[in-house]
Amino acid sequence: MTTPRNNTRRSYGIVGGLGPLASADVFFKLMQAMAARGGIADADVVFEQHPFRGSGSASVAAATTERKLYVFDMIRDFEKRGVGAVVLPCFLSHTFLDELRANTALPIVDMMEALKHHVRQTHPQARRIGVLTSDATRSSGLFERYFPEASFEVRYPRTVQGRDLVTEAVYGEDGIKRGNLGGRPLQLLTEAARDLAAQEVDLILPGLTEVALVAHAVTPLAVPLVDTNRVYAQYVADSQGEAAAKPFKVGVVGGVGPAATVDFMQKIVRNTPAARDQDHIKVHVEQNPQIPDRTDNLVGHGQDPTIALYATCKKLEDGGADLIAIPCNTAHAYVERIQSSLSIPIVNMLTVTVQSIRERYPELKQVGLLATSGTLGSGVYQRALEEQGLQQLAPSPAAQERVMEAIYGREGVKAGHTQGRCQDDLRAGLDDLVRQGAEVVILGCTELPLLLPFAELALEDGKRIALVDPTDTLARRCVEFAGAAG
Repeated sequence: MTTPRNNTRRSYGIVGGLGPLASADVFFKLMQAMAARGGIADADVVFEQHPFRGSGSASVAAATTERKLYVFDMIRDFEKRGVGAVVLPCFLSHTFLDELRANTALPIVDMMEALKHHVRQTHPQARRIGVLTSDATRSSGLFERYFPEASFEVRYPRTVQGRDLVTEAVYGEDGIKRGNLGGRPLQLLTEAARDLAAQEVDLILPGLTEVALVAHAVTPLAVPLVDTNRVYAQYVADSQGEAAAKPFKVGVVGGVGPAATVDFMQKIVRNTPAARDQDHIKVHVEQNPQIPDRTDNLVGHGQDPTIALYATCKKLEDGGADLIAIPCNTAHAYVERIQSSLSIPIVNMLTVTVQSIRERYPELKQVGLLATSGTLGSGVYQRALEEQGLQQLAPSPAAQERVMEAIYGREGVKAGHTQGRCQDDLRAGLDDLVRQGAEVVILGCTELPLLLPFAELALEDGKRIALVDPTDTLARRCVEFAGAAG
């Protein structure tokens, strides 16, 4: 198993544009905090800002689809650029933080966790928290989730003749969003803050980054007004923002062959203990039927599939997969060639299959193998079996021809057939192995379980022969890895 690449240099991507002035303020204060800690030379900071049509209007000051997609696209761009963590200076975007985290591998530094940490460290006696935020953030209950009722009481400014003073100060025609950092917007914020002071709050937290931008100018007040932009920046610089655990993701090299890929996916689902959709494993399938035929290359002069297999694995790696499954037995003849160039492990279907046989049948000496001629010729199963003290039994040349016909023939399984002649041809290979003394047979081509979907078969003499499905074994092992990862 390989280990992921390790990059100790810190890097951050700041999502700008939702509040152009305020996000720039967070960027500036982050650089100040890093400089104060002597780490400004050890971090890469990307400040990305594009026009967002909802950034200056109170009517769209909500967690709209446009806002969600804007933030997600920005994070996706950071992923491609190799950024290590996301700085999201927008309270409204934190109302859908769980949605973002579920769909990105990048950690997003939680601004609300930063505030909660600050309050506990700096104002440990504070119980009544005043918040200057928009009506949209207020109605979402964001602050109540982080400052729960059992320990805190969250209060907001009261409306004045039906007017929300904070929203008007930020989103009004002459508001802070339009570049006015003094005058009437400051007067409205001061009035709202004094109303909170009159409600006897212990401290005031801006719940809009634009409010924090001018927090220093809202004076005089009888209670502290926190610069939440600076708090967030310092939290990022201190690296106290822990990454949420990302869902485990299985990457699948699909198309080798297509029907076998579908069969593998069904077995992933069937073997996953789940009570609802969300309990299932995250899977990324890169369906690439154009990967050159592995058997043609191994037994003849067909095109080498190494680059195509590697390119598909790299796409899965780049897509955030934690491991790779290749539901194709013959393709495992190429695994050793490409594994060392990947930073995530390929789960070797052959190895885990043979290990499971040894565990189930500790006294077994011989194992029959039904597979393509390429798999047999490569010796990959033979080596795996020998490592477990097992001897491989292969069909006779004549029987092997019928096995290949069952797989590649005009009426074979790769042509979409699962009954009739293909089953007869495969059964001929199985009978040959039984005559050689096989009691356990590996269905060593991922299409073969489509022809023999049984755990065992009864023979004419009353004996039973066990059929081992490597696809199912691989699916079970991937589920185990996902479960172990939590």
